[in-house]
Amino acid sequence: MGYYVDRVLPHVVGAVCGSTFFDPWRARACEGLRGDVVEIGFGSGANLAHLPEEVHTVHAVEPTNAAWRLAAANVARSTTEVVVIEARAETLPLPDQSMDGALCTFTLCTVARADDVLAEVFRVLKPGAPLHFLEHGVSPDARIARWQRRLNGYERLLAGGCHLDRDPLQLVRDASFELEWSQQQYARIHSPWSYFTLGVARRPRR
Repeated sequence: MGYYVDRVLPHVVGAVCGSTFFDPWRARACEGLRGDVVEIGFGSGANLAHLPEEVHTVHAVEPTNAAWRLAAANVARSTTEVVVIEARAETLPLPDQSMDGALCTFTLCTVARADDVLAEVFRVLKPGAPLHFLEHGVSPDARIARWQRRLNGYERLLAGGCHLDRDPLQLVRDASFELEWSQQQYARIHSPWSYFTLGVARRPRR
């Protein structure tokens, strides 16, 4: 699976998640970000075009070399400074309380330990700073949720560890973030892959 995960899968994910269909979703996810932002799961850099002018620097966390090659064109077109962080999100090489914001799109479904990743995001955010996220996850429809559980093993095998049955809002709450707002809906059709969650949560100021 090494060649598939390292060489093939980034192209598949880039084509699917980087399609223009998701542009309005990504634009909404990026609204309000400013200053120094850490992006978990930078991928092909599809969010760069949607970042507000107030974002000075993106500290882009992406461990896959193939994804960095795919991101080169988006990085070259962007006016936002991109700092490459070739590391796992579970161990961010960033100081405590150093980031003005965090961005995470289609990533919490895939990382092996989402709780550890969110703990690291919490650590590097300044008190009161936001986490903006766009994720797919478990459906509230019991019939579709059953299919998500049935298909989860195949999904993880073929999609680089992606889980169909994670609950993004619960993950964020469990990581001690305070949820500011969220929006959940199906995209186009009701399916095991199409229930999306947009949201903003903050590290408490206290």
